[in-house]
Amino acid sequence: MVSHADEWWSSFDRDPRVTGNRALRAADRDRDLVRQLLTDAFADGRLDRDEFDQRSEEVAATRTLGELPALVADLVPVDPSAASSRGLLTPAQLQERAIAHWRSDRREAVWGFIAISVITWVIWLVTSFGDGAFDPGFPWPLFVSTAAGLNLGRIQFTRQDRIEHERRRLERKQAKAIEAGREEESE
Repeated sequence: MVSHADEWWSSFDRDPRVTGNRALRAADRDRDLVRQLLTDAFADGRLDRDEFDQRSEEVAATRTLGELPALVADLVPVDPSAASSRGLLTPAQLQERAIAHWRSDRREAVWGFIAISVITWVIWLVTSFGDGAFDPGFPWPLFVSTAAGLNLGRIQFTRQDRIEHERRRLERKQAKAIEAGREEESE
């Protein structure tokens, strides 16, 4: 099971605990995450005013991601849990990835609709100018555009179902990875 601490660390774009990330420059968002944790700890009474002020100043002065874990080591565990070290995702991360997958499908459907519509309508217009006169005939690209539009609508209107399906698929995949890790550990 992924701990609350692992979930907090996963909110960084790049985990400051990972050796390869330590030398990278910290972003304002990274410092804001640490400031929020310090604020919560102060509000909970886990830090007194002097500690809060001192650490807040240190957060503002940080340049690299590697400097951040030391500032919160006594507030949130720095060592990743076993689940996190195997690269397992939190439920929020699974949901986020499922939504990203749906957005990707939607984006492909939008571009497919636009591309097929533009191509067919251009062909129709070009072929309608035979012999120098405009003779539009039947607007057959309506059928092609309608089919592409229906696909886009299907993806848009089944959003929740598609996200839920993808989330369950990711959960099954992760469960298999957990099982494989357990088997590996028992050998």
